Amino acid sequence: MKRGQAALEFLMTYGWAILVVLVAIGALAYFGVLRPEKMLPEKCVISTGSGLFCDDYSASGTTVTLKIKNMLSETVNITAITLTATGETCTASTSVPKSISADNSTTFDIPCSTLVAGDKIKGDFSVTFSKVDGLSKTTTGQLVTTAAA
Repeated sequence: MKRGQAALEFLMTYGWAILVVLVAIGALAYFGVLRPEKMLPEKCVISTGSGLFCDDYSASGTTVTLKIKNMLSETVNITAITLTATGETCTASTSVPKSISADNSTTFDIPCSTLVAGDKIKGDFSVTFSKVDGLSKTTTGQLVTTAAA
């Protein structure tokens, strides 16, 4: 009988301890302390093979800025950039045609009306461009950054 009582007390003690830990984790998750978006590293990547490279990026106020570098040996014309961000940000598009000569960079400002300072922005963007031959191509990329004040 004493063995059964000891086993039951052991299970009850550890059961309560596990329950307390689960409640604590649930409370942290509920109040946003354990948001995985906050732990993502900042990055800007454009799909390989396109010849374009994300040289720099930032987000502040109501604008996301991308600096795109042309790694090709010929001039490309960027005709559109569309950013679709997840979470509490926005979907924005810019259609300002700009030319980027070989091995040079150009900055693109994408207006977003819902940026909040301090929020992590995670989104996908597409870049539509054409080479000298005139054929239009689209490449995709991913952006993770924090909006500045």
